[in-house]
Amino acid sequence: MEIIGRGFLARHLRPIADAHPGVVLLAAGVSAAGDSPQAEFGREADLLYETIGHCEERGKRLVLFSTAATGMYSLRGEAGRESGPVRPATAYGRHKLALEAVLASSRLDYLILRLAHVVGPHQPAHQLLPSLTRQVASGAVRIYRGARRDLIDVSDVVHIVDGLLSTGVAREVVNVASGRAAPVEEIVGHIETCLGVRAEREFLDAAGAAQPVSIGKLRRLLPSVQDIGFGPDYHRAVLDKYVRNYTEQTAPSYERSH
Repeated sequence: MEIIGRGFLARHLRPIADAHPGVVLLAAGVSAAGDSPQAEFGREADLLYETIGHCEERGKRLVLFSTAATGMYSLRGEAGRESGPVRPATAYGRHKLALEAVLASSRLDYLILRLAHVVGPHQPAHQLLPSLTRQVASGAVRIYRGARRDLIDVSDVVHIVDGLLSTGVAREVVNVASGRAAPVEEIVGHIETCLGVRAEREFLDAAGAAQPVSIGKLRRLLPSVQDIGFGPDYHRAVLDKYVRNYTEQTAPSYERSH
């Protein structure tokens, strides 16, 4: 497998690269859901166009990472499914949906994976869990009222990607998530427990709906997902595993609200 990118996901997926010849995995592009300059979206689009051409010339299958966060799924009601409808609530979500459409209109065998909030070692400091952990450790944290986030361990993402590629799934869009979005206030409370601190909370009004993500399609395509242990306590186990590591990361020059 040819992996394009050198970031968080690319690093964790490299151990399975030899198992999937004939696959190109695009793990480079915009990793921040907010405040990304339009030029960054343009560069990611150009990279996708270039990669599609590369795969067409060589008969490769292309894997694209999209998002299953609230930027993509923001409709109230039933859980968000790959077949839609979707109403992206952010420029980031609209950008990812546009990239999906470009790839779906190509002649390639492709796999589009809509990722929930991936958690693990060496994660960019601006992303959800590192940012929340630093805020809690500092004694003050900002929370959007009613916000919920679906957390998934990066090691489970690697297992899922490996499994889907091994089964030959192609020309599909698949949600890769735990299927349960935990309230951010609950996540913050568990971070406090892990760190043995109590942070002052500042509550902000949320901009969009908190729509859960369906993993029914993932379970059908990859029955071994049931062995991962997704359930009501899954996010707590992920937090227990990684929260202390995030306190050692260097903070960026800004903080995001959640």
